[in-house]
Order: sequence, then C-alpha cells, then structure tokens
Amino acid sequence: MYDLLVVGAGPYGLSIASHAAAAGLNMRVFGRPMACWRDNMPRGMFLKSEPWASNLSDPAGRWHLGAYCAEQGLTARHAKPIPVEAFASYGLWFARHAVPGVDERMVTRVASGPDGFAVVTEDGEELRTRAVALAVGVMPFVEVPSALRGLHPSLVTHSSHHSELDQFRGKDVTVIGGGQAALETAALLAEQGTRVRVLARADRLVWNDVPPPWERPVWQSVRSPHSGLGPGWKNWFYSERPNLFRRLPEPTRTRIATTALGPAGAWWVRDRVEGVVEVLPGHEVAAASAVPGGLRLDTVSREGALHTLETEHVIAATGFRPRCDRIGLLSAELRGSLAALPDGSPAVGRDFESSHPGLFLAGLVTAGGFGPAMRFVHGATFTAATLVRGVRRRLRTTPMGGTVPVPGGSRRNESPAPVRP
Repeated sequence: MYDLLVVGAGPYGLSIASHAAAAGLNMRVFGRPMACWRDNMPRGMFLKSEPWASNLSDPAGRWHLGAYCAEQGLTARHAKPIPVEAFASYGLWFARHAVPGVDERMVTRVASGPDGFAVVTEDGEELRTRAVALAVGVMPFVEVPSALRGLHPSLVTHSSHHSELDQFRGKDVTVIGGGQAALETAALLAEQGTRVRVLARADRLVWNDVPPPWERPVWQSVRSPHSGLGPGWKNWFYSERPNLFRRLPEPTRTRIATTALGPAGAWWVRDRVEGVVEVLPGHEVAAASAVPGGLRLDTVSREGALHTLETEHVIAATGFRPRCDRIGLLSAELRGSLAALPDGSPAVGRDFESSHPGLFLAGLVTAGGFGPAMRFVHGATFTAATLVRGVRRRLRTTPMGGTVPVPGGSRRNESPAPVRP
C-alpha cells in the first residue's frame, strides 16, 4: 500500500512528486515525463511565460530553469523567450535530479478501493494507495467548436495534436482562435510556405506588450509589479496569492478564471502575423462540411452577416475545457462522486483535495478554485507544496470513507462502493 501515487509527469506531477519524496512519503509517479511539451507542440514554438516564472518546484529550489540553462550554456533572462524544446529538456533534467524513479507507464484507471484507491497501469498491474494526485495536464480537456466536431481528422485537428507542421507545407489551412496557440501556429505555418488565415471570434486581435525592464525605478515597480503572470497588481494577486483567490465568492472566482488573461498573442509573435497572415476577426464558424479537396466553413460575423470559405484543413486552437466528465481514467463511480463547480470543473478544498477523500487534483482543473495561475507552469510551485501538505494531513486521518466538504461544489455525493477484485 502506497501513501501517494502521482498520475502525470508534466510540470505539476513532477513538482508534486519531488515534494512528496522529500516529505518521506511512500510514493510513485507515473507517466512519460513532459509528454505534452514533447509531443503536442510544434517545433519552433516558444514558452510564453518568462523564464524566471517557468520553474518546476523542488523543496530546496535547487533545480530551477536558470540552473539548467547555465549548465547547458543557454540564456535564461527576463524578456527573452525560451524555446519549447529547451523547456521540455529542462523538465527531463528536473525529473532525473529531483524525482526518484519516474515510472513511464500510463495509468488507465483509478477507482475507489479498500482503504483508498486501486490504480491500474496500461499493462494491467494494479497498485493500492491511500491517496492519489491527478496531474493529467490539458490533453483530456481538448475543446473543439461544436460545428467542427465529428469531421475526419484529415480535415480538422486541434492545435495540441501536432508536434510538427510539415504535413501542411504548400496547403491551405485555416486556424480558428485568437490566442497564443492560434497566432504562433499561424506564424509557423506561414513561415514554412503554407497559405494560412486566422479566423477569430473577437473583433480584433489582442497583443501582450513587451514586459517592462527587470531593473527599473521603485515607483514603477510599486505601480505595476512584476509577477509570474505578467506586470500589474491584478496579475500579481492571481500569481502570488492563489490561497487568497480561493476565498473569493464562487461567482467571482468563476468569472475571473474564465476571463482573466484571455486570448492574446505574445509581443514577439506580432511582427510574424500582422501583414503576413490573413486575419478574419469577428467571425465564428456556424457550420462545416466536407467537400472535395477539403471542407467548407460557413461563418457568421458579429453583425450577423454570413460568409463561406473553403480550405483544405482546419486547426482549432480553441483551448481546453476542464470538466469532471472528461477525466476519463477515473472510474464512473469515482468520477460521479466529485462535487463540481457551475462550469463543470471539479471543486477542490484548500489543499487541492477533491470532494472524494484522498483524491487530489492539480493543474488546469483547479483554475476555478485557485485562479488563473493554475493554467501556467508558475502555479506548480504553490500547488506542489500545498497539495503535499494536504496529503500528509489526509494520511493522518481515518477512516478514508465519507466526503470532504468543498466550498462551491454543486453536489455532495457519498463515496462509491469499493472496487471489486
């Protein structure tokens, strides 16, 4: 019987595992390290977050991105974006130094079991544990507009489905979305000779400003402090005080989690898009259908005007929607026992524990409770330390049955029956 099994080996899972190991827990971490960063982002992309805000977390703060870059002869400084490939390599380096023995098998099922949980790996091994930390990243929550669902993958893909874009050389591609993923994908496509356009729902594209210098007059720092999510007091609050964010009224938390730091392109992408890529702002896909050579998109503008265009492929850079019903590796009984927020995401308590005792959540799925920082690597530091404290607290309490009161949850179900051998 383990104390803790960590499911997922991205920035959050590796950080949690590092803190759990340092705390002396009998634990294991499962997953291919940095898989999303290695497999689901095209070559040539850069990390939008500042290097100093992109650290994985170990208790001593020793294995940070700056240390890796110094060892590799790379530059990690303010206002200089880091290539995604370098960040993925940093995560592997962190795993080797700060996490004992990552098991690269995938977990296929987590179910409630006697005195805790039964966790099943892809090769059928079943392990028992008193607590589970789910750090499954963003891939289970891919969101594609309803008009595009059901079309063949040769016609429609999500931006996260591509580790390279070579297959689109010389073709006509339409990118849906107005955020960083859409704009950087469009820039990379244009630079390789793809005929590309961006179709965005917003009336205009939004671009982040060049960050202010790290060293600057005190009055400027007081007026607009640096933070892991960008300059300004609001961003500082979201970034540095997620524990206080959780105390906001639930409707306020939900509004901020869904609207703060909305779709925007990084300053260093702007010149690669404006004047280079065709942009169709204020348009939304109303219908889509396959036609010879590709697909036809019927779009509607803000004013209600209808337009039609044909393209060979659509890349939907339309983000992710973290909902309880999309956490497919949880058994139906366990998934159904989770208290949910109005947006469908799981409710979590102060230590990232769900309404099911011993089941802890991390990353994007907790943004509704702890704020926008949970959508970024920067949130891993707060999450890892807080979650492991919660696990230790949970291990000191018995029995494991019942439910945990979670503020803001829409339901309070009884624990499901134990899984049968």
